[in-house]
Amino acid sequence: MKFFIDTADLQQIETAMGWGCMAGVTTNPTLYARTGGKLADFENHMVKIAHLCEGLPVSAESTATTTDEMVVEGKRLAALAPNIVVKLPICAESLAATKQLKEAGVNVNMTLVFNVTQALMACAAGARYVSPFVGRFDDIAEDGIEQLSNIIAAVKNYYLPEHTEIIAASLRTPHHVAQAALLGSDIATVPFDALEKCLKHPLTQQGLASFEEDWASVK
Repeated sequence: MKFFIDTADLQQIETAMGWGCMAGVTTNPTLYARTGGKLADFENHMVKIAHLCEGLPVSAESTATTTDEMVVEGKRLAALAPNIVVKLPICAESLAATKQLKEAGVNVNMTLVFNVTQALMACAAGARYVSPFVGRFDDIAEDGIEQLSNIIAAVKNYYLPEHTEIIAASLRTPHHVAQAALLGSDIATVPFDALEKCLKHPLTQQGLASFEEDWASVK
């Protein structure tokens, strides 16, 4: 399973990329706003992220609401850098836009996917990535991992990763990330703080402390 970082923070992206295990970035205007950015500068910020990622896929979300607007904005976003992927929310308008964007050579990440039928329709329309949201189910006391499992099984029945990759999204805990990997998700996109938690384990911390004590005793 590949790791993407879900953020618009340049420092977080640079730090995570330095670990050597990141394979891409997902972001959107809301995440950019949390860094103090304004929508008018979102595209310039996407160029900075794309350059930081050295050719790795960077999903940039469209704010358009109609098919024609999505196609126009999608082509504009994709023209910012060769590694930009256009993120669209699943709906009738975005399915039609995805078909047109694919025909134009633009990769689409279909987001806000919550069930098998949505995922399969996104694949059929030509989405390069499909993003089932896990954490949002927790918000309504339902099992997001079960829904992710169903989507992975259905998509892998009919599509190869060369056609569509599954991005397990809205992963908020190391447990969610581990479950996504065990279920066979192609990608997990994870916020920076959750990525840091994935690196830690009580026994690892205990072992590191022991190493420090041992080395201190022989200095």
